[in-house]
Amino acid sequence: MFGFFDFYPMKLYRGGLFRRNTLPVDVTYARIFHASPDAPPVDVYLNNKPIVSNLSYRSFTEYLPLAPGVYNVKVFPAGTIRNPVINTNINVPANTILTIAATNELEDISLYAIEDTPMSVPQDKVYLRFVHLSPNAPSVDVRLPDGKNIFEDVEYKEVADYKLIDPGTYTLDIYGAGTDKRVLYVPNINLKPNRFYTVYAIGLLGESPPLQVVIPLDGNSYIKVR
Repeated sequence: MFGFFDFYPMKLYRGGLFRRNTLPVDVTYARIFHASPDAPPVDVYLNNKPIVSNLSYRSFTEYLPLAPGVYNVKVFPAGTIRNPVINTNINVPANTILTIAATNELEDISLYAIEDTPMSVPQDKVYLRFVHLSPNAPSVDVRLPDGKNIFEDVEYKEVADYKLIDPGTYTLDIYGAGTDKRVLYVPNINLKPNRFYTVYAIGLLGESPPLQVVIPLDGNSYIKVR
């Protein structure tokens, strides 16, 4: 089985290079997302090898190439090597693009794999989706400024499908599902053409850190798999 360090050179979120090798044909790309609101910065180990250090809340690694197979993932508070907060095995399928999120509050922290589905983007369009990762927030509707829901009744850990929209600058209003109670206002979202984006809702409703969104560019915008 290949590990992260047996692959193509790619800089980690916190720095460092992989050795240069030829990529296998069936390669998957995965990034780690720290979405656990009360967890400290973490170090992540794959098959007992360190792959990222001091990954803080709201942060992503870059996409890392992996051969398909089963991997052991350990997550430690940064700077420690005892008592992992996560120690689990994950199955990595071939030819996929994944975002692997550390979710929930620290007491119940776990990994959640989200596929960045490869698709073709029509010229001068954008694909946008919504992922609910706030452990204490209700199911939500996501509305555009015209009052129409672009995503409806999205519950915790649900991944709403990509929607094809025009590029531009957007404001999103997030409401409790089926209500007019707004829980989050998100202005000035700049979506560039020919790309995939995910709106990740993270944090805690009415608590600290607060409910908020992060909107990264998804790997299916630029990574090609078979």
